[in-house]
Amino acid sequence: MIVSDQTGLVSKSQRLIIKIGSALLVDSDTGEIRYNWLEKLADDIANLRSRNKEVIIVSSGAVAFGSRHLGIHAKALKLQEKQAAAATGQIRLAHAYENALNKHGVTIAQILLSPDDTEQRRRHLNARATISTLLSLNVVPIINENDTVTTKELRFGDNDRLGARVAQMVSADTLILLSDVDGLYNRDPRLDKTAYHIPTVEKITSEIEAMAGIATTNYSSGGMITKLAAARIANNAGCHMIIANGTIFNPIKAIESGAQSTWFQANSTPHGARKAWIASAINPSGSIFIDKGAASAIFNGRSLLPAGVLEVSGDFERGDLVKILNQDENEIARGLVAYSAKDTLMIKGRRSMEIEDILGYQGRDELIHRDDLVLV
Repeated sequence: MIVSDQTGLVSKSQRLIIKIGSALLVDSDTGEIRYNWLEKLADDIANLRSRNKEVIIVSSGAVAFGSRHLGIHAKALKLQEKQAAAATGQIRLAHAYENALNKHGVTIAQILLSPDDTEQRRRHLNARATISTLLSLNVVPIINENDTVTTKELRFGDNDRLGARVAQMVSADTLILLSDVDGLYNRDPRLDKTAYHIPTVEKITSEIEAMAGIATTNYSSGGMITKLAAARIANNAGCHMIIANGTIFNPIKAIESGAQSTWFQANSTPHGARKAWIASAINPSGSIFIDKGAASAIFNGRSLLPAGVLEVSGDFERGDLVKILNQDENEIARGLVAYSAKDTLMIKGRRSMEIEDILGYQGRDELIHRDDLVLV
């Protein structure tokens, strides 16, 4: 999806991720959820879904909400206290989303992710499949970092980058970062009244990065720098990104109505970016030899099914990159395989409906889904 009109970006997107920060969701004075604001956001989400758009929420707020409930101060939490606050806050946060969206007949699901879930291929595929299935069932996934078990050394550190990693994982069209600022400025507008707004960023250059790094306030150290890092991840995945003012009621409606924001433009589509990522991967873990019919199906844009497999070479695991060779042993494609080499040997030449009887569990019907397959 390549668009030239910033105001039409949301309407042209099919799969959107909305990232919500703690400061928007949790009142800093009372430590309670800003229910009036959340209900208006729920109205926006319901409106998007009424137009057949898929919505994923990446939400902060569990630690802030939980720490207040437990009576501990958020700025002085030890690691185990933060994990306890997250465990308490996550339940209450999910309940708040459920109440707000249930009024619109929307079902939610909670997903807690750690960096390994987005970086390790097998866990990446599992998370991607779970989120995709939830979306197909008309559910809104609510995603947060798994702060109950992650350590300081192994965590995303901010939900801007988590949102971008999720966008990369699920091939989202647009990532919306709702913030307390309405986009990128050449300087911190809270310190310099002459700062001007940047409506569109076509490429993140050193000059753009300097705009976020000039100030020493939260705008740079905890805010805009991480948002630029998120934009780079999202754009590389073919996903547009918007930074918009989330402090107002109905922030998504405001974006669609032309409210000031900054659009970071992706120069490819999510589908194209994912294919490019697979094509550029090195060191395949094995090879799969296929028959003429399977080769023809691949060339016609279809997935590789177990029935078309003749032989398997190598010791690969689920999610690994493999080469696909035709009967003349010429490489025709590469892809991310949904089964290990051991399991592939057991189901090769068999119909997908037989997989559960053979392996004892029902995995994917496709050995390599067309979205995970690239012709060479």
